[in-house]
Amino acid sequence: MNTALAPAPARILPGADQALVAGIVLCVAVLVAGLGWPGPARAAPVQQSERAALGETLFSDPDLSRERNQSCATCHDPAHGFADPRTDVASGAVSLGSDGTSHGVRNVPTVSYAAATPRFHKDAKGRFVGGQFLDGRADTLEAQAGGPLLNPVEMAMPDKASVVARLKEKPAYVEAFHRLYGADVFKSDDRAFSALTQALAAYERSPEVSPFDSRYDRFLRGELKLTDREELGRVLFFSNQFTNCHLCHQISSSDGAGETFSNSQFHNIGVPRNPALDVPVDHGLLATRKLKDKRLDGRFKVPTLRNVAVTGPYMHNGVFKELRTVILFYNKYNSSSPNRQVDPETDRAWDPPEVPDTLSRTELEFGPALDDRRIDALVAFLKTLTDRRYEPLLDR
Repeated sequence: MNTALAPAPARILPGADQALVAGIVLCVAVLVAGLGWPGPARAAPVQQSERAALGETLFSDPDLSRERNQSCATCHDPAHGFADPRTDVASGAVSLGSDGTSHGVRNVPTVSYAAATPRFHKDAKGRFVGGQFLDGRADTLEAQAGGPLLNPVEMAMPDKASVVARLKEKPAYVEAFHRLYGADVFKSDDRAFSALTQALAAYERSPEVSPFDSRYDRFLRGELKLTDREELGRVLFFSNQFTNCHLCHQISSSDGAGETFSNSQFHNIGVPRNPALDVPVDHGLLATRKLKDKRLDGRFKVPTLRNVAVTGPYMHNGVFKELRTVILFYNKYNSSSPNRQVDPETDRAWDPPEVPDTLSRTELEFGPALDDRRIDALVAFLKTLTDRRYEPLLDR
């Protein structure tokens, strides 16, 4: 971990002086005002910033896992784009659980900019949109925040009561929860657990997690000029003729400000199985939402492209290690060149799709084939979407 990128999150220890901790929380609160994205009813601004500061501490507390060895930040490392930099399992394709042996079946998505994702719903055209996790199974950010705590292969706490008991071990937590969520917040384990997820979600909604300060954002504000290669990549990315990027990672506002580069829809893009993972076929949206429409088989939510250059490996199963490989993978659908039908990471033909019958061909087959110059330009542009604090990681 490159600790030089960001200060270590504050820790609240058993027996800590409550006044001191409260002072620290208030100081941090000044730095974490909420962004105001849609979500549950919001507290007053000062109280919301205090909730975000509490959520930041909870996010980094390993005592909230069964073995007291894993926090939210373990798999969503704030120093690495809120993704998992570890390579314990399948070259980092999936994350190791609290018990040291269990692991997930999907690549951990970044938490960055997740707060901009709408609730899971159907849009006016009947398409499923939004929700948290790669399959959209959690309607809200609060629902997502509570999931890993109770997941047996992640933080592995047996139930909500056990999580709340860990909170009660620390007087500073008890004081903060009483102050921010009411004197009777611990009267019910469900209520206390809900308050915990609200605090975590408040942190994930804060500018600490979604700062919008990348080179691209600074370019939009007129603070810098993109290189010729980056500018070519930007033009290609948003082109209605030369690439298909905009069809799913479309710009959502007239000037590009606040864009997270995802329409939050669900697609099957033909990702092959990851041979490093001995897991069943992943049916994505179809399975986890228990839907009956077979056309939804193998679909996953379009991810944000914010910090994409520093949060590999890529795809829902981490099958690709390099960002350029991802661009080449998309390009294979539009190129007849034999060279473009070879995976550069294996030096053999691209493996077949894990779920072959439901590909989003309309989107995948849009646009002409790209030459190396344009592929390199797209990669260069995607690197401009890296938050300022992570730019040193681009040189590695």
